[in-house]
Amino acid sequence: MADDDTSTTIDTLAKDTKRYEADGEFTRQANAQPDIYDASLEDFWDAQAKQRLDWFTPYEQVLEWEQPYAKWFLGGKLNAAHNCVDRWVEHGQGDKVAYHFVPDSGPDDPACRDITYADLQRDVVKFANGLKSLGVGKGTPVGIYLQMVPEIAVAMLACARLGAPHTVIFGGYSGTAAAERVGDMGCTVLVTQDEAMRAGKTVEQKANADEGLSSVRTKIEHVVVLQRTGGDVAMQDGRDVFWQDLVADQSEDPESCPCEPMDSEDLLFLLYTSGTTGKPKGVVHTTAGYLAGVATTHHYVFDLKPDSVYWCAADVGWITGHSYIVYGPLANGATSVLFEGTPGHPDKDVWWSIIEKYGVDILYTSPTAIRSHMKWGPEHAESHDLSSLRVLGSVGEPINPEAWEWYRRHVGGGTCPVVDTWWQTETGHILITPLPGITPLKPGSATKPFPGVDAAIYDDEGNTVGPGGGGNLVLRSPWPGMMRGLFNDDERYRDSYWSKYSDAYFAGDGARVDEDGDFWLLGRIDDVTNVSGHRISTTEVESALVDHDSVAEAAATGRKDPDTGHAIVAFVSLRGDREGTDELAAELREHVAKQIGKLARPAEVIFTPDMPKTRSGKIMRRLLKNIAEGEPLGDTSTLLDPTVVETMQEQVKAGKG
Repeated sequence: MADDDTSTTIDTLAKDTKRYEADGEFTRQANAQPDIYDASLEDFWDAQAKQRLDWFTPYEQVLEWEQPYAKWFLGGKLNAAHNCVDRWVEHGQGDKVAYHFVPDSGPDDPACRDITYADLQRDVVKFANGLKSLGVGKGTPVGIYLQMVPEIAVAMLACARLGAPHTVIFGGYSGTAAAERVGDMGCTVLVTQDEAMRAGKTVEQKANADEGLSSVRTKIEHVVVLQRTGGDVAMQDGRDVFWQDLVADQSEDPESCPCEPMDSEDLLFLLYTSGTTGKPKGVVHTTAGYLAGVATTHHYVFDLKPDSVYWCAADVGWITGHSYIVYGPLANGATSVLFEGTPGHPDKDVWWSIIEKYGVDILYTSPTAIRSHMKWGPEHAESHDLSSLRVLGSVGEPINPEAWEWYRRHVGGGTCPVVDTWWQTETGHILITPLPGITPLKPGSATKPFPGVDAAIYDDEGNTVGPGGGGNLVLRSPWPGMMRGLFNDDERYRDSYWSKYSDAYFAGDGARVDEDGDFWLLGRIDDVTNVSGHRISTTEVESALVDHDSVAEAAATGRKDPDTGHAIVAFVSLRGDREGTDELAAELREHVAKQIGKLARPAEVIFTPDMPKTRSGKIMRRLLKNIAEGEPLGDTSTLLDPTVVETMQEQVKAGKG
């Protein structure tokens, strides 16, 4: 990244930002202690794999590294479902709650239910036997197109039990997108549901799946349909079967369907992630390394205790849900909350009601969700007893310092450590993060690489950038949960991740490192806009905007400009009942100029009541650029509220703001 008048922004921010030292009492009981960083990469992961996983056959070699492919724990045999379910029942923890399930209607609904590890084992075994009756066995790929219901975890674990690799398609994707993914993997079975519940409304799921399967060529022979709402759906004779009917006469005896011994490097799942061009990329994750990575990071990053009630408020359809709702927590025998709904339904305080009801002590969510709560006001959180909370986490995008501070103050009572985590679908698990109890915290900084992780910042020529500099975030050594390539596409894997530098994985994210050696993530490199030859991070612009006391949420993008190459367009949602005016727009433009520099001043500020967010709460940033440049929007089926983009388009056309 070029040196310009924005290059000192992070350093200035780091110096001006309050530093929160670890609390002494918290440190004394923390899972992580300072010597955790002392072991070598291989020794650290070797010790964790032996401590956290149950092996049918011990491994003989920790790591084999032939760039760009790694193999971990060679010669070992294990099973993910055994590690996540059976071993806890065998160890006498069958009565422990695995999931507190909260339906879309909220924690006061009698439909809330607790699912113990014994319950989970029974459901997994019965469904695995049902899948076997459909011809699924070791190596048979299975597609899962479900929403946030307990059966999504059951389906994943049933596949893992059989040794059948799965691909979970986010429930908000269109049926065509789902069919494309299961078609690419060659799935013969698709698991879906009749309808979904979202913000009190039913959403067609089976009908979407049928539409996709009719338009995309696949190998699907069977469609299993969970009856979530009981709504009428079309069922195709000979192909479709209701979940409830499939499992009705199946045995729940674990011995009727023993866990398949899997090689450490056997495929556990594919998860498709969108590329900047071309078809979605099937990211390959194997069994042992991935499981060791998610279990270890879950234990240390969140300071998990035996009696913890942990809540990752993400969607299982994304990697965060795979790693920190299903495989990581269950591999640690944890109790989790599984919430079907959205942050603001049925009321804006639904999250805080859930935390109060279940005594949640760990909350892991996105900056987007935090900013939504900021917009609604702190009174909703403050009207509930949140004293059970000990650790707060952030994931998905860089968190701006004001949101970090608001989260700590109004949700964490001013005492909870906030762990801002960086990782990707491709990395499998958290790679850069504070460790609560031992890491001094800085609002907006992800601080240090996790033990056993070798992260650095390179300039465009491949030179390591030292303290005070910025550039491209890279990983110089392998880690257990790293992707094992892209499905059937070695060339794309090498080109996408290993072509820029000869000795490192390039994450595609920009970062800076401050004088203390702490990492500050700047978002995707393609979220860096070039104005008059100066590279400006849209993340920094957004942070500056949200620093203004009128702004609840901001998103920035670049649009083409004949004079400057690109110009910054900022979309802004205001707090409370404040109204956007030309005067306020001018004030915000100058506020950014003062915070960052004149070159970062937005050319336009567009006021909008909300942002184009997916149903998992993430801003769909490609739409911002399309809106700013007046381009066709493309597929908006995954948006929580598609009308938002229509309003934004009208605002841009009218030049409002």
